[in-house]
Amino acid sequence: MVSSHSLTPAPRNRLLAALPPSSLSRIWPELRPVELVSKVVLHEPNAPITSIYFPDDGYVSMVAYMEDGDAAEVGLVGPEGLVGLPVLLGSDRSTIEALVQCPGTAWTMSADALRAAVSADPVLHSFTLRYALAHLEQVARTAACNSRHHTQERLARWLLMAHDRTSNNQFPMTHEILSMMLGVRRAGITVAAGQFQKSGFIRYEKGRITVTDRAGLESVACECYGVQRRIHEHLFCSRAAPGSEQS
Repeated sequence: MVSSHSLTPAPRNRLLAALPPSSLSRIWPELRPVELVSKVVLHEPNAPITSIYFPDDGYVSMVAYMEDGDAAEVGLVGPEGLVGLPVLLGSDRSTIEALVQCPGTAWTMSADALRAAVSADPVLHSFTLRYALAHLEQVARTAACNSRHHTQERLARWLLMAHDRTSNNQFPMTHEILSMMLGVRRAGITVAAGQFQKSGFIRYEKGRITVTDRAGLESVACECYGVQRRIHEHLFCSRAAPGSEQS
């Protein structure tokens, strides 16, 4: 379960922090701090989405399942955004599972409260839709990357994305989970991770990965990582959403 957890008054979530004071104050009374517990499912496939999550730390994998039980990650959400995008796009559910991959903290509010807030506040609506577009671009880039790039490049991209969303250099991960996240055989992950460890880019032990040379990972990652990072930086480059100034 997701349990209550004490957080600082100021959100570290970049989407919340980027909101104009008037928009943040509108939803602030609805937000409550929670702890994101590893392996907890926040949203189950095809089930009603009743809560929205704004991670402050850690990350959530968006996972697509096949009929045979096989699965692959199609997106990653951390302190840059929110979990529960279908609510913003007019739906109350999705076929995608939201699974806490790296534990952390977050702010949560009811889906109904967010619907009411974005309906009443055009600036809030614009900001959240801009994030929705950025996340959809991440999903599209992930699909292209998985079909065109080698396992080593994709693994470096994923490790950098995970590293961006944590507050330190270490996070929980196993080769089995990485193979599911990237949609490749476990043997391929073992070989690629072994090469990274030999090169001094990472240290892997007891189900945890430590990034020891970020520049090294960046040197072998495909261009998809840079594209995705620029998309998110553009999202937060201004505190004002284009064309949505309030009087």
